[in-house]
Amino acid sequence: MIRHIVLVRFAPGTGEAEIAALWEELHAIEGRVPGLLSIASGRSESPEGIERGYLHGFTADFADWDALAAYQAHPDHVRFGQNLTAHAEGGRDGILVFDLPVAAR
Repeated sequence: MIRHIVLVRFAPGTGEAEIAALWEELHAIEGRVPGLLSIASGRSESPEGIERGYLHGFTADFADWDALAAYQAHPDHVRFGQNLTAHAEGGRDGILVFDLPVAAR
């Protein structure tokens, strides 16, 4: 499984309603891409407090690398990515992506 981790530093003035709408757009992709297993999104609730401005994010789990590639090329993801980038502080500079292979135990 591949866990796609995305952290976002939203631009100043981006309200919680706008962020919630982005997450709704993201979750609408569920069921449209084969191999996309699940999506979770929200605001950090870390007691450590070291988010460094990346207060929101999401994870998407994929069956394999091919499923992640299909998601990245899917038009709904492309549109979501453009909307997310438009609301991130500094555009792409306000988005951090980490793809983690997760072995079954």
